Amino acid sequence: MKGFKFNGIQAGIKKHGGKDLGIIFSEKPASAAAVFTKNRVAAAPVLLGKDRLRHGICQAVLVNSGNANCCTGQQGLRDAVDSAKQAAGHLHIPEEFTLVSSTGVIGSPMPMDRIESALPDLVDTMNPDKVRDFAESILTTDKQVKIEKREGEIAGKPFSITGIAKGSGMIKPDMATMLAFVCTDLNISSDSLDTVLKKSCIRSFNRISVDGDTSTNDTALCLANGMSDAVIETDGDLIVFQTVFDDVLFELAKKIVRDGEGAAKLARITVRGAETPDDAYRVAETVATSNLVKTALTGEDPNWGRILAAAGRSGGRVVPGKIDLEIGQVLLLEKGEWTGKTAENEAASVMRTSEFEITLDLHLGECEDFFLFCDLTREYVDINADYRT
Repeated sequence: MKGFKFNGIQAGIKKHGGKDLGIIFSEKPASAAAVFTKNRVAAAPVLLGKDRLRHGICQAVLVNSGNANCCTGQQGLRDAVDSAKQAAGHLHIPEEFTLVSSTGVIGSPMPMDRIESALPDLVDTMNPDKVRDFAESILTTDKQVKIEKREGEIAGKPFSITGIAKGSGMIKPDMATMLAFVCTDLNISSDSLDTVLKKSCIRSFNRISVDGDTSTNDTALCLANGMSDAVIETDGDLIVFQTVFDDVLFELAKKIVRDGEGAAKLARITVRGAETPDDAYRVAETVATSNLVKTALTGEDPNWGRILAAAGRSGGRVVPGKIDLEIGQVLLLEKGEWTGKTAENEAASVMRTSEFEITLDLHLGECEDFFLFCDLTREYVDINADYRT
């Protein structure tokens, strides 16, 4: 991918050590688009990002983990501005083209002295090959880095996309439920990029659930520096780019759920035969965010009553006597009635695998939707009980 550099180092921000300060830098000012948390308790970097992205240009983003810079008052906002200013100075770029992003503990003052001390090394040692270093620097409770790379072609001219994300807890479909940074060397306007990002988020980051919480810092940011020869000129070109972009974001979203705090199972709930798109969404979301369903996954228990009860309280239209339910390829419920112990035993066997699909057919229409979600385990409680102390 042309024109991007990355880095991630240890600056002493995280309580338990490890890389915790990262940077993405574009050699040219890039078209930029982002979506942010809808949580009304929004962190200082989110407020700054919303303001600076009005002009649709970004050249660098400084990211730290270990401290959310949220609920830190006016000092927190000043720290976000100052961090961006210092990074811009080292990079010799306009301050207004520099964004910051943070993740970690809420309420603690930013350790500005540590960030200031680490910035020269962070900038001096960045290079195009340090994508993984950056990916490591933004992690909190994650166990795995999340990187996806794709290549595409428009009018015979190649382009590349690299996506990096973090997310393991506080994952609920309310845009954006994590931090995600996507870079491409495609030539595309910020308005078109904004359209692509928002469309893609709907079917990726807005279709995942770990625990039903939404963070104060959630951000998905995309930069397109136009340094390849590929240019978006037609609607067909935009469709080609959207397809590749969607693949990157969907795989990142899937990795987030698979790496959910304490998770051992990845499931997909597909709702078919809904009367309206809203009904399909409501039913899928309610099943995916049900703690009773999640704990049934943990216990490898094909407790179809929990799934049916979630569908019934979703607000979407359901008729119990018409519903079919499958776990894997096993038909567990037909026209609202249990198909028997043999089928249940087979479904339990499916649930002993690490990844499987649940299909709920409402038989009321032609609409369909899905969610990716994980199980809820004792380890999730332990991780979050000990997170701050």
